[in-house]
Amino acid sequence: MSAESTPPPGIPGGKGRRRKPRSKGRKGLIVTAWVAAGIVVLGGTGAGYLYFKLNGNIKSVDIDQALGSARPTKVDNGSENILVLGSDSRSGSNKQLGGGTDDGSARSDTAMIIHVYEGHKKATVVSVPRDTLIDRPECTGTDGEKHDAATDVMFNSAYTTGGAACAVKTVESMTGIRMDHYLEVDFSGFERLVDELGGVTVTTTKAIKDSDSHLNLKAGTHKLTGEQSLGLVRTRHGVGDGSDLGRIQLQQAFIKALVKQVKSVGVLTSPKKLYDLANTATKAVTTDSDLGSVNSLVSFASGLKGISPANMTMVTMPVRYDPANPNRVIVEEAKAQQIWTALENDRAIPKSATEGNATGQAKGVVTS
Repeated sequence: MSAESTPPPGIPGGKGRRRKPRSKGRKGLIVTAWVAAGIVVLGGTGAGYLYFKLNGNIKSVDIDQALGSARPTKVDNGSENILVLGSDSRSGSNKQLGGGTDDGSARSDTAMIIHVYEGHKKATVVSVPRDTLIDRPECTGTDGEKHDAATDVMFNSAYTTGGAACAVKTVESMTGIRMDHYLEVDFSGFERLVDELGGVTVTTTKAIKDSDSHLNLKAGTHKLTGEQSLGLVRTRHGVGDGSDLGRIQLQQAFIKALVKQVKSVGVLTSPKKLYDLANTATKAVTTDSDLGSVNSLVSFASGLKGISPANMTMVTMPVRYDPANPNRVIVEEAKAQQIWTALENDRAIPKSATEGNATGQAKGVVTS
């Protein structure tokens, strides 16, 4: 597999173990999904040509048809669960942005399960480390091809194997929770979106310098461009223990800053600004078929726009380093089950589920 390795504690950057870093922009790009939803709800009042152009931007996949009825029961308690992936496809403008070879494949380098609570005033975001060893269920891809089950494979191999449908089935198998929606983010659109927002303001509590992600920030407050934002959400060797778990902590902090920025932009005063943002946002995402239109996204986003950064809880799925392979992590099953049970019942995640797990030691380095 071509995924980067996750080094254990005490091995800064995983030197001697990690593989050659991938090119810029492949990590953390699922943050665009939250912004896309928020912006599309503003643009949903367009009519005529503009409406149909935005509608035509949206790509969708039929998850329900691929998965059939063998899925967890949908819980009718007013909550919603959304699987958001950032894939590292090297096709199209992504190849120019990130470099690398367009081999026709893609990996879900970043994955988050977003649980929106009843009332849609708060949410919990659970990051799933891509280096997690899991048992992948038998699945049918969105192209109809069937794939055998596999044991002890990396989590991000599900998307590589069978695309969105296989990724959703794997997450549902791991959690026992039905995913109501699916969003996949294109990272070349992410850079343009951040720039059109006017940048995102963050504060770094220490300097971050990483030649691999082309990021060089002194300690202090910065207004990041789209390119710098990509560098921040993919950096790993410039902060913490150099692991993917540390990168997840940076991504979670950046999400809050990004949501805060969206809420502060006065796009309603400029029709052109409004359209440009909506145009970029709708180009940046692939959705499940239920969300595959502007009207559907508007309805969906209406349930997200009231959630402030202060009401977003960020956690990482509980894992420990694999003693047989320090480049991989293993699910802490008992603690993970506490999280899945809480979300299924629309409750807050107990503190005991988040204590004592493997961590990337980058918490608090970036704040909004």
